[in-house]
Amino acid sequence: MDGQKKVAFYTLGCKLNFSETSTISRNFKKEGFKRVNFEEHADIYVINTCSVTDNADKRFKSIVKNALKINEKAFIVAIGCYAQLQPEELAAVDGVDLVLGATEKFKITHYINDLTKNEVSEIHSCEIEEANFYESSYSIGDRTRAFLKVQDGCDYKCTYCTIPLARGISRSDTLENVLANATEIANQDIKEIVLTGVNIGDYGKGEFGDKKHEHTFFELVQSLDKVDGIDRIRISSIEPNLLANETIEFVAKSNVFVPHFHIPLQSGSNKLLKLMKRRYQREVFEDRIKNIKKLMPDACIGVDVIVGFPGETDELFLETYNFINELNVSYLHVFTYSERPNTEAVEMNGVVPKNVRHKRSKMLRGLSVKKRRAFYESQLGKTSRVLFENENKDGFIYGFTANYVRVKTVWKPELINSVHLIRFKEIDAEGEVLIDFII
Repeated sequence: MDGQKKVAFYTLGCKLNFSETSTISRNFKKEGFKRVNFEEHADIYVINTCSVTDNADKRFKSIVKNALKINEKAFIVAIGCYAQLQPEELAAVDGVDLVLGATEKFKITHYINDLTKNEVSEIHSCEIEEANFYESSYSIGDRTRAFLKVQDGCDYKCTYCTIPLARGISRSDTLENVLANATEIANQDIKEIVLTGVNIGDYGKGEFGDKKHEHTFFELVQSLDKVDGIDRIRISSIEPNLLANETIEFVAKSNVFVPHFHIPLQSGSNKLLKLMKRRYQREVFEDRIKNIKKLMPDACIGVDVIVGFPGETDELFLETYNFINELNVSYLHVFTYSERPNTEAVEMNGVVPKNVRHKRSKMLRGLSVKKRRAFYESQLGKTSRVLFENENKDGFIYGFTANYVRVKTVWKPELINSVHLIRFKEIDAEGEVLIDFII
């Protein structure tokens, strides 16, 4: 290709997708491409898709349309979970030239010969059983924290979930490689690492291509705690049954791992948890929350919850609402159940009307606001260290404490990617935390 071609990326979905987008972008750089922002003129636009919610699916068409407004001759590539699950659907979108599945996405430059738009979209998508090897990924340069992928795929059979169909079996990076990547991140003066994967508590399974566990997640945590040059390591979403109390106890004593946990509950009803084929009951979840708060009273705990799952009566929803209301948690991620093809839940009785789903979702989002406000109020007058982000939002710069309190102060570019000791001052009218600097 003549001259330096430009590539732009748009990532939908989870931290895992962001880590993989960053790695794929570095592969383009090795091939001589220049990465630009998605809002800029590019020769190739790569869209990393998600299939967890209907909303992510619907956004794809508008993202393609926006890219073609910038450059109508641009080569459009779709990758990610939705590209693996519904390749023909993405290929049918006007302007899409190439759709790559779960394993093919990491070899994206191999599929691009010239950048002439295709009259008919090309699809290269493996059978998901072939996604049985591990591709290492981590993000650098996209933000002040790095997302480090340690695990991929899932062997769980939750009845609402398509992720095993999109990403394949549970498999892990080698411990040696994870530590090498963490060291590389530290060498880039990145102060925080977020561990990510599909089911990170299952870390160690498939580390060397077989199904047994070579290491445990706890051993991974112990090893990462010794890596020089990283201020903070944050554990992303982890299943309650895989969050061992020994891990909680270790984090409580660590100077590197932060007191922030995100633990999916999905339902506060044991009856619904059984229908969802979750691998725990609510009593296990409650035990983990109590243990975290006993050892780390200021810990931030986020919770995933699904509303409107088939069979969720008013009584069962209130069981979930009341259970969460009484838990000492800090915020909720609320997902309104949406039917996904090729899942068991699609065939279940007791379908909840969509207007009822949305009403229940609104109730839980209101509860989340209340929980977050109470957590923020519990921090007022206390001191903490804040890592500042790199965006100017309406004249303010934002940052996060170790225990995931989002704070703001007047924009000062010299604060970017720096850590400062602060005192929580007050909560403003928007529910955001203002601070005083100590150092």
